[in-house]
Amino acid sequence: MSLEIGTDEEPQHFHDDMGDHIGTRLNWLRAGVLGANDGIVSTAGVVMGVAGATDDSHTILIAGIAALTAGALSMGTGEYVSVSTQRDSEEALLAKERRELAEDPDDELAELAGLYVEKGLSERLALEVAQELTDHDALRAHAETELGIDPDDLTNPWQAAWTSMLAFTVGALLPLLTITLTPAGSRIWLTVASVVAALVLTGWTSARFGYGSARAAVIRNVLGGVVAMAVTYGVGSVLDTRIG
Repeated sequence: MSLEIGTDEEPQHFHDDMGDHIGTRLNWLRAGVLGANDGIVSTAGVVMGVAGATDDSHTILIAGIAALTAGALSMGTGEYVSVSTQRDSEEALLAKERRELAEDPDDELAELAGLYVEKGLSERLALEVAQELTDHDALRAHAETELGIDPDDLTNPWQAAWTSMLAFTVGALLPLLTITLTPAGSRIWLTVASVVAALVLTGWTSARFGYGSARAAVIRNVLGGVVAMAVTYGVGSVLDTRIG
């Protein structure tokens, strides 16, 4: 049987052999680091804003717990919805690929061989590789090469949701405990210092495992956190509200 290698349209796929591994790693990194960052910055902003308006530790604690609870639930729900949508897309693409394999296996084989030619194999070798992989598991061969999807390892919305909620909670506890457990005279500066240190760590971590610039990531994290705390503290001070 002679097959003409080629495709009618440009396929979506990863050319890097480590694409699936890195993609999974970055998904977990995104959920964890963004969850922790949101927990640190949003909770710090709330407690600093309340601290700008009142010295009462009990009031600050209540506001911080409310911010932590609402933020963690929001983060988990948002992550669940987002990843569920991604999983639905993956399942739809796999269903489409199954249908195409059943309806026109020869064209799909030629398409797969064409992808290997794009990666640098000769047409003869690409066709041999495509045939062997198709004989072994046609859907997996197309899913991994053409779509960048592992059929046995689809994104899990529940794992992403719990990861985000836990990361947010851990991040939020730092400013909450710092500002409520330290003396009133030094709580603001100690909270700012602890938040900056935490944001340096999360920024460095995201850059380290995401292969990005550590300097840029740290600067973005710290600058965003400091601005958020300064603005909310300023708002609280201007309003000068006495609660409880």
